[in-house]
Amino acid sequence: MKPAPFEYHAPSSAGEAVGLLANLGDAAKVIAGGQSLVPVLAMRLAVFDHLIDIRRINALRGIAERDGRVWIGAGTTEAEIGRSELIAARVPLLARATPLIGHFQIRNRGTIGGSLAHADAAAEYPAVALALDATIEALSPRGRRTIPATGFFTGIWSTALEPDEVLTGVTFPARGHRSGFAIEEFSRRAGDFAVAGAAVAVELGPGGRISRCGIGLFGLGTTPLRSVSAETLAVGVSAQTLAAGTAAQSPEFAREIGQAAVADLESVPSDRHGPAAYRKRVGAALVARAVTQAIEEARNG
Repeated sequence: MKPAPFEYHAPSSAGEAVGLLANLGDAAKVIAGGQSLVPVLAMRLAVFDHLIDIRRINALRGIAERDGRVWIGAGTTEAEIGRSELIAARVPLLARATPLIGHFQIRNRGTIGGSLAHADAAAEYPAVALALDATIEALSPRGRRTIPATGFFTGIWSTALEPDEVLTGVTFPARGHRSGFAIEEFSRRAGDFAVAGAAVAVELGPGGRISRCGIGLFGLGTTPLRSVSAETLAVGVSAQTLAAGTAAQSPEFAREIGQAAVADLESVPSDRHGPAAYRKRVGAALVARAVTQAIEEARNG
């Protein structure tokens, strides 16, 4: 199939893009790399009279460290993120998630802003944003505002963005001194969306205890998820216990975290890739594996 007819717009600034959205209303849709939107349009799952292409807006592309945080423009491609030495050093969880996204052709055109705005529950970047407490930046005729990742994903393919807002960038905290990261996913074939996955970030505090644990889940609900109950269970584990290789390093501890992460999940998908119970079992195992890896990395500095 082919998309329904539409009028194409190529604004040269974010302000111009916002103005078009405000004037055209619900008949308009923003497009960047198009790796998620174009298939939807081609199958006519959605129809828009106007497409607003933001690829030529240079201000929406780039990677920069600012005051101990790393800003990434919404139009920055996944391939650019994967090649960035700054991302690898300062936001390693994002760097490790990038090769798991589709295939290199998709990463050459797909953008971080598109991935977050599309809000696919099985995508890697939204889970990473949740695990790292990222901040989403948006621009509208009313000005700029920031949205915490924890409040950004609101439903199936839906976000907290207003109809006249354009996602302009995302900011991630730079890695701490004693921190560890891991991402684990299971898919039927390389490049497929994950059946289940987990992105984990751990940080040790001055006292040697886990001061922060972020666990983002994907493929396990109708939206990207964060497991607060499992995070709470991990926080407070002592460095002495970690170094001794006892409870916190034991398979039992990791399994407990994994089970806590999936215990209260609702609306777990059940489809040809596996029933909900299967996805939960896989998800628990992946969380346990990722938590173990992240703790080990944080302990070794």
